[in-house]
Amino acid sequence: MTRDIVALAEWLVQEGVTHVAMESTGVYWKPIYNILEGRFTILLVNARHVKNVPGRKTDVKDCQWLAELLQCGLLKGSFIPDRVQREFRDLTRHRAKLVDQRASVVNRVHKVLEDANIKLASVATDIMGKSGMDMIRALIEGERDSTEMAELARMKLRGKIPQLQLALEGHVTDHHKFMLRQLIDQLDYLDRQIDLFSQRIEEVSRPFAAAIEEVMRLPRFKRTGSENVIAEIGCNMDQFPSDDHLNSWAGICSGNNRSADKNKGGKTTKGSKWLRASLAQAAWAASNKKDSYFYAQYRRLAGRRGKKRAVIAVAHSLLTVIYHVLKNHVQYKDLGRDYFDKLNSKRLVPYLVNRLKNMGYEVHLAPLQSAA
Repeated sequence: MTRDIVALAEWLVQEGVTHVAMESTGVYWKPIYNILEGRFTILLVNARHVKNVPGRKTDVKDCQWLAELLQCGLLKGSFIPDRVQREFRDLTRHRAKLVDQRASVVNRVHKVLEDANIKLASVATDIMGKSGMDMIRALIEGERDSTEMAELARMKLRGKIPQLQLALEGHVTDHHKFMLRQLIDQLDYLDRQIDLFSQRIEEVSRPFAAAIEEVMRLPRFKRTGSENVIAEIGCNMDQFPSDDHLNSWAGICSGNNRSADKNKGGKTTKGSKWLRASLAQAAWAASNKKDSYFYAQYRRLAGRRGKKRAVIAVAHSLLTVIYHVLKNHVQYKDLGRDYFDKLNSKRLVPYLVNRLKNMGYEVHLAPLQSAA
């Protein structure tokens, strides 16, 4: 109980303790950390980094082993942000869970429509748009005339009315209407929750507003993604000695498993799954901006390393840029999609010339005359 932890803190003070180490075990470290924070130097350590030698394992032996490691200066504490950032992080993580839940409910709507022989998803790109929702609500209310429902289409979707009339012909039973009604109600609830959390995040994130705005300058970085990233890493980069340390902590850099001059694998390390997800999503978006450096980087790697590895590489570059933008207080400036061409021009030109020759062309190169 809390009074027991307070008594523990008082006893530690009486014994002249200045440093406390404990393992990071789920959320069970938080009650102790909340009481001891500000009174002691606390090292929250990763359990994987402080494994004891094989043998009998008890809580007493574990704490003695931690005490010995702390006394010898062999422990490295995890990055624990201040309370304001922790609350900001809790909000963004919960919102991310709500978004995931919403996506799951949308998938259930797709399945129910398919079960009812309604092929709306084959015609409409987004069945959760205004037109799609109007049609689904009409189905719930008992509408059976596909022509009437197709007329609910708006904007560009009105150009597909003939296809909609065919897609909305189905076999909708009372069971399907009940399922759709409950799912739509659940979607409405989740949308309200997401809006409430977004409003609260906007209030709590005011101390981080400048950092969020800087991150949003990166290609295709939306506000939600910027808030998620800043909530995880903060806006003060002094806790990370370099961008390599930040990438390693985030778990988006290749591992180093080498022995006897043999590379036994380079899988990415474990890190914050929340930060990794936000960066991967931003990397997918940035890799589609055709005039950006990240577009060129993705295309350069995807062909020979695969799309997923290319996305992680772009995420690594994004986090590196974010680190230097926040560390040095500078604005992001894109290197352009031709950066790699200029960087490797001596290798690229002969390669392209040989490709043209292999296609049966005779190639003569001459430099462009500089403008007077």
